[in-house]
Amino acid sequence: MPVHTSGSSQGSHGRGAGLGLALASALAFGGSGVAAKPLIEAGLDPLHVVWLRVAGAAVVMLPLAVRHRALLRRRPALLAGFGLLAVAGVQACYFAALSRIPVGVALLIEYLAPALVLGWVRFVQRRPVSRAAALGVVLAAGGLACVVEVWSGLSFDPLGLLLALAAACCQVGYFVLADQGSEAGDEAPDPLGVIAYGLLVGAAVLTVVARPWTMDWSVLAGSAHLDGTAVPAFALLAWIVLVATVVAYITGVLSVRRLSPQVAGVVACLEAVIATVLAWVLLGEHLSVPQVLGGAVVLVGAFIAQSSTPAKGSSEPIATGGAERELSARGTAA
Repeated sequence: MPVHTSGSSQGSHGRGAGLGLALASALAFGGSGVAAKPLIEAGLDPLHVVWLRVAGAAVVMLPLAVRHRALLRRRPALLAGFGLLAVAGVQACYFAALSRIPVGVALLIEYLAPALVLGWVRFVQRRPVSRAAALGVVLAAGGLACVVEVWSGLSFDPLGLLLALAAACCQVGYFVLADQGSEAGDEAPDPLGVIAYGLLVGAAVLTVVARPWTMDWSVLAGSAHLDGTAVPAFALLAWIVLVATVVAYITGVLSVRRLSPQVAGVVACLEAVIATVLAWVLLGEHLSVPQVLGGAVVLVGAFIAQSSTPAKGSSEPIATGGAERELSARGTAA
């Protein structure tokens, strides 16, 4: 006998699943730096690490690209945009910014993306957003300033700041494009197909930027040091490709489909907190008191933002995510 579930409980379940996916994505993305830093210290150029990450993930996702090849005809602009912005743009702009301004400043500017997402939803899509979501963004941005200790190395290189802002804009593209098609029902593009082709496009673009033929490939055959412990370089690369890229993008896109771009964006701010904690545990980079307090503020901001979606039938303004729009259309049908 089929079990009928109310729309509100289904929406609550969808929000919970979306939050879990967003946290998993933040954890996966946050672990990339811990694995990448030993490879860079072993002799690889940062852009080469980025290229290995994206190209390797593209190879892993290639069978899915073949399976969803119809997307090339149906949604070519979406695939190109996701590859250029969500994959290549974020990575290239962020690492280029690091060459001119401090890491903390670049990271903080990049994670202004949730605030920019709210601006996109409110002024471009002309949809209302809740005060709670806006408050969550403000708290998360303030907490991030403490996590990355932005005051420890301020620099006002105009090009570096512009590149970091470009990375933030590309990250907005990631959240907005990940939400595309969530209202289209059966015609919605499969997220796995979008990710697969996005990685292929991103790998092609980064090949031109990173010039991998100049890379010292012998580094991958040796070992890298993780807080004094020798670890096979190839094992670190496998983590970056499989977990920090494939798993991170899949869970991230699925979370946007179940939440909304602005809510998933604020939860993604936890990536900086996770990266800092992992660096503390695995690399011996100790946290200061302001960093610990900042991480707590980010957690509070993320909680407020993800809990800001009103119950079904509420008049509180909010730009709801794809899963809740779908539930509204389906009603209580089992």
